[in-house]
Amino acid sequence: MTSTLRRRPAQRRSLERVERMLDECAFLLDEIGYESLTTKEVARRAEVPIGTFYQFFPDKQGLVRALALRNLEAFLGRVTERIKERITAADLGHWTDLVDLAIDEFVAMKRTTPGFAVVDFGEILRAPGGPAIEGTNRMLDTALENNAIVADRLRAITVDLLDAPAGPAFDRAVLVTVEAADAVLKLAFRVDPDGDPDLIAECKRLAHGYLSAHLP
Repeated sequence: MTSTLRRRPAQRRSLERVERMLDECAFLLDEIGYESLTTKEVARRAEVPIGTFYQFFPDKQGLVRALALRNLEAFLGRVTERIKERITAADLGHWTDLVDLAIDEFVAMKRTTPGFAVVDFGEILRAPGGPAIEGTNRMLDTALENNAIVADRLRAITVDLLDAPAGPAFDRAVLVTVEAADAVLKLAFRVDPDGDPDLIAECKRLAHGYLSAHLP
């Protein structure tokens, strides 16, 4: 995966500055959108010199790329933690529980995480639910589309924690599921800013039905 920072913060103060810039970027995405976002305003809101901004990020696209990666790691961390909790409690009865859990976490982040309605895992939306800004489908890696990276990370969690069948067929199935879920969930948030509950339920049914041919 392409590096998202010009240099990694080595000291706690530098790390805190980077996190503040990412936080303010997220707030500004909700307030004014990506196209009105400026590096100068992010630096001002984060209370760091503009020179410090450019020490870590090449431009605003690099900043948003780093935010998208932080979002992805947060999402995967929450999904992994919830799966482990349910395994420990012997409360994960079927693989469909994992599908529902991942969709629920994504929806929760869309509703509550600053900036996530505009930039979740790389693709930049002009408004919640789309359309996307052209050319942002490879924000995380120039060689792979954003959804391919998300699918690969979810596949790894599924294989590791639930002993899902590894191999090209399952890899492809997870990618198709992620692509389909992404499209339906975009529709859900176009219809309703909080995510239309009926469409979210349909997204789960779609994923269950398709994956049933690939999982026991």
